[in-house]
Amino acid sequence: MELRHLRYFVSVGEEQHFGRAAERLHVAQPALSRQIHDLEREMGFLLFDRLPRGVRLSAAGKLFLSEARRILQDVDEAKRRAERIALGKAGTLRIGIAMALSWHGMVVESFREFRRRQPDAELVLHHLLSIHQVEAVLSGRLDAGFAAAITPWNKDLAHWEFARDRILLAVPKGHPLTKRGKIRLRDLRDMPFIWFQRLANPTFDDQLMQECARGGLSAPRIVQEATDRDTLLGFVQCRLGIAWLTESIRWHCPRGIVLLPVVDMNVRLSFNLIWKKDNSSPLLQKFVDQVQETKITPRN
Repeated sequence: MELRHLRYFVSVGEEQHFGRAAERLHVAQPALSRQIHDLEREMGFLLFDRLPRGVRLSAAGKLFLSEARRILQDVDEAKRRAERIALGKAGTLRIGIAMALSWHGMVVESFREFRRRQPDAELVLHHLLSIHQVEAVLSGRLDAGFAAAITPWNKDLAHWEFARDRILLAVPKGHPLTKRGKIRLRDLRDMPFIWFQRLANPTFDDQLMQECARGGLSAPRIVQEATDRDTLLGFVQCRLGIAWLTESIRWHCPRGIVLLPVVDMNVRLSFNLIWKKDNSSPLLQKFVDQVQETKITPRN
């Protein structure tokens, strides 16, 4: 039994006449009669009582008409849903976000614009370290991620840089450093530091250490390590030490913390949208295109 058999049967059942049903279906009447005969033979019983003028549904045919209509409606609805996914109008995207980017203007605006353009699509968000996002995207557990640069990039990974953040010094409010006109790396030799764990981004940790050494801070006094931005900020706010943070923290900086520039700290951290090159999802491609078009709305 094929779907066309059901469509032919429904037309004949609703018209109660082979000629009118054939006109409705734009097929020849003899061909339609053969299709209905084949269907009845496959079913093993008659669906219609043949009359001198037209046909009439049998008792079994009446029940089958109701079920055939439901099946065809389900098929049409499934086709519509699949078509929306094929056109990138619906579906689910799994997106990773590095904690440092949770409040970044680019990320916020990207999600806001995507919700406006694709109201029927579902976004499932996961907070992950950048290095774990790369693993999840490559394995297919994530479709895309907002992550810090992890170099060298895997050959199967596509990436688009949307920001290069300066590195600022986070200190508790009232700290002696807030009274200095200019701060240099050598001025921080005896200061206690809260430091990101190296595993979060080994390449960037190397760059940061090299820059500190170049400026006269060859061995930062690290008193505590943290795995994420919020823990690091909590330690700074409790006056346990000072810390390096990217300038995007300005989107969500606690009141008890001041961000200070260090004149000879020249390292910048690259932030990227990442996705797997062979991911052919139309919804993902729409998301990538839209993120690349997004403009950050200034905040007062």
